[in-house]
Amino acid sequence: MKALLRTALVSTALMSFVSIASAAETVVWWDFLGGGDGVRMKKLISDFNTENAGKIEIQGTTLDWGVPFYTKVQTSAAVGEGPDIMTYHASRIPLAVSQGTLSELTAEDWAAMGLGPDSFAKETFEAVNVEGKQYAVPFDTHPIVLYYNKDKLEAAGLIGADGLPTGLDGKDNFLAALQKLKDGGTQYGLAMTTADGGFAFRTIYSYLCQQNGVIGTDGDWLPGDNLDKLANAVQVVADWVKAGVTPEYTDYPSAVALFTSGEAATMINGVWEVPTMTDLEAQGKLFNWGAIELPVLFDRPCTYADSHAFAIPNNAGKTVTPEKHAAVLEVIKWMSEQSLFWATAGHVPANIAVQSSDEYKAMQPQATYAKLTANQVFDPKSVNAGVASPLFDAAGNAFAAAMNNEVDAKTAVDEMKASLDAL
Repeated sequence: MKALLRTALVSTALMSFVSIASAAETVVWWDFLGGGDGVRMKKLISDFNTENAGKIEIQGTTLDWGVPFYTKVQTSAAVGEGPDIMTYHASRIPLAVSQGTLSELTAEDWAAMGLGPDSFAKETFEAVNVEGKQYAVPFDTHPIVLYYNKDKLEAAGLIGADGLPTGLDGKDNFLAALQKLKDGGTQYGLAMTTADGGFAFRTIYSYLCQQNGVIGTDGDWLPGDNLDKLANAVQVVADWVKAGVTPEYTDYPSAVALFTSGEAATMINGVWEVPTMTDLEAQGKLFNWGAIELPVLFDRPCTYADSHAFAIPNNAGKTVTPEKHAAVLEVIKWMSEQSLFWATAGHVPANIAVQSSDEYKAMQPQATYAKLTANQVFDPKSVNAGVASPLFDAAGNAFAAAMNNEVDAKTAVDEMKASLDAL
């Protein structure tokens, strides 16, 4: 009798376990996140699964960044084999919408997540909107910033009473400051990627925007006087190279190495390099450093940014159950609420509540440059714009020679426009 009772109890327990296990909703997740971003996202996924054990389980897969990722998403969604949720660059959303790859997020979806327009900076929310419809939930903004060696700037008299860089605003002032840093014994005043016009486009686009200029879009690229304004922006970088305060034809790894070795006193790069600095500092291998939004060289502050966002593919012929959809929305909501940890990768949390928290305000240098979200510019709304796009390719092919003073800036801008007009 005891044996039968024991068997019955074991059977009941096993049935309960199966019931609980089967109740867990599986969410298939794709992302393109490598390096420090990838490490942090894997931890967030693990934390979510632990916290939601028996209810929702994320099954994550990381694919190659850029064109391979977006091609995979497009082809998979077209045959109903895409994931349940994926990371997406805001700048790539117009193309995805034109291809029918993304599902619209409805008012009911936003209400279920407890998020809406007021949850994000105006430009960030607008970046995931196409023709009045929302197609993703912003997770962060990741702009470019100016990294600086505080010791070298302090020695040059370029640190103010607030402990932040001073005297850098204005085109002539900034060049003079870089020259002063070089004259003070630093090999270069500034390190940046000058061998890759596509990457440098982020800086050049920022300085176009600082002149109240715009790129335009399909069929009307660089309208009005924007061609001249873009040439002005390209010339800024060419002048730095010509003066010898920035090295010519420098690739991305070399730019980072010049700064971290102390051979360059400042560096223009993405916020995603913050973990590099943080790790070196923790190992005692880095100087006092910081990061601020780009200096204002023209009429107003403006800095290029993009956004990692969460999107739901439009899987053709695949019916999603209400339970699955609710689970996906719960994942997005949870990730948005946990974006303080994501900020340790250097990114600015898109969720204003997180960005306004005391914990984020204590995070340096992230909190210092977060104010640029009020002055950010995203890619134009075009199927030909965004990271790894024809716009970046056109800039890359045209700008490298101009930045390195092999052709004049106007010629490079004309070349870029001709490439875009031919699309």
